[in-house]
Amino acid sequence: MRKQKILFVASEAVPFASSGGLGDVIGSLPAALNNASGGALDVRVIMPLYGSMKDEHRSMLTKICETYISLSWRRQYLGIYKLEKDGVIYYFLDNEYYFKRPTLYGSYDDGERYAFFCRAVMETLPIIDFFPDVLHAHDWQSALSVIYLKRRYAWDEKYKNIKTVFTIHNIAYQGVYGHEILGDVFDLDNSDREIVDYNGALNLMKGAIVCADIVTTVSPTYALEILSPRFSCGLHHVLEQNRGKLRGILNGIDIGYYNPVTDTEVYANYSSEDLSGKAVGKRELQKLVGLEERDDVPVIAIISRLTGHKGIDIVMLAADELVKEDVQIVVLGQGDYTYENFFWHLADGNKGKVSTLLMYNKDMSKKIYAGADLFLMPSKSEPCGLAQMIASRYGTVPIVRETGGLYDSIKDIGWPEGGNGFTFANYSAEDLLGAVKRAVAMYSNKDEWKSLVQKVMNVDFSWDKSATEYIKMYEEFLA
Repeated sequence: MRKQKILFVASEAVPFASSGGLGDVIGSLPAALNNASGGALDVRVIMPLYGSMKDEHRSMLTKICETYISLSWRRQYLGIYKLEKDGVIYYFLDNEYYFKRPTLYGSYDDGERYAFFCRAVMETLPIIDFFPDVLHAHDWQSALSVIYLKRRYAWDEKYKNIKTVFTIHNIAYQGVYGHEILGDVFDLDNSDREIVDYNGALNLMKGAIVCADIVTTVSPTYALEILSPRFSCGLHHVLEQNRGKLRGILNGIDIGYYNPVTDTEVYANYSSEDLSGKAVGKRELQKLVGLEERDDVPVIAIISRLTGHKGIDIVMLAADELVKEDVQIVVLGQGDYTYENFFWHLADGNKGKVSTLLMYNKDMSKKIYAGADLFLMPSKSEPCGLAQMIASRYGTVPIVRETGGLYDSIKDIGWPEGGNGFTFANYSAEDLLGAVKRAVAMYSNKDEWKSLVQKVMNVDFSWDKSATEYIKMYEEFLA
């Protein structure tokens, strides 16, 4: 039987380039799909070749070809490279003018950069002789690949039978631009304008939603939430019109990479059966970040972008009461100056009790996941969230607000069938404090706490279940 061919189109993937959860997903889901399908799928990935790629990966690249492609009036260089990792072939599209930048996103010409990328994806298919059964695009940076396929290439015999899936990882970022660049930058005609026109602007995510055969989000609850104005960032009308093709599949994590038994970046390895290494990691973490070295006090970790939608504003409101509790707090992250300044002053006024690290460092995050006792994630909205799953893997019990993927992945200990964390529903400092106090009270009962930690560590957050759901989705609409 012929393998079904799936091509992931994405702007990042671990370990080649990543800024967050999207990179983690693209770096692990394709291999999980190939494995879970028992050889029935051939899943590959295509992404930009960024200047920031490490030499160890760059040295593994094989050049396929060099060519030139057109984007509106431009004629631009395109280099095509590939490498294989974990049984997955990754293709990298090279153009130093667009992709040799110090950061992945945030340039003034991001619209043009990712329009080039999406056009290059279409032109690469015949060169690599890989015409997928499903083109699966992720977030706004890849949205034009879906639009170009339906509006520019569908007349071609080789392209016309390709089905499309578009996944929304975060609806807050939609690729919104002025109408004046419709043709000049995006190389679209007036006949395409209605596809991408929304609220007086060009909206690439809206265009992909309209053109895609299936639209997915990264958790079932988020798929329902974005149908309402409160969560949709203005796209609820379009999503409601396309509700029949909308579905949510919860993300997983790479349990091989996030594994306290084998992780070389933590102070001591441990398992749910033997937690002694976690106690070592806690003491070393306290020493490292300047917290008082105490075994009898719970360490609460916050690893997050310091922005409003991550719930940092209600943490600020709750902070005075939080520091009165017999707890320690460690914060790792960067973001809005107001929040950075607040946490800096909170740590300065509570030395030995609060530590603030205004950075993002993956090695440090691993040490905090492993060394902390509780993980606080009070998001206002959260499409899926991976941090609560990673914390669980390391036996750090999550405290989360019931929204999006947090609701789908973490259930309160009072849940009738038993829970794996502490949750609160209302977006308020009072409810956040209530959940923290319940967790601190349980921490004081060592036997009960150990039992909860062991249960949390054994929750299956691997890609196995999610990969099975994706495979079922592909099979259904290809049939």
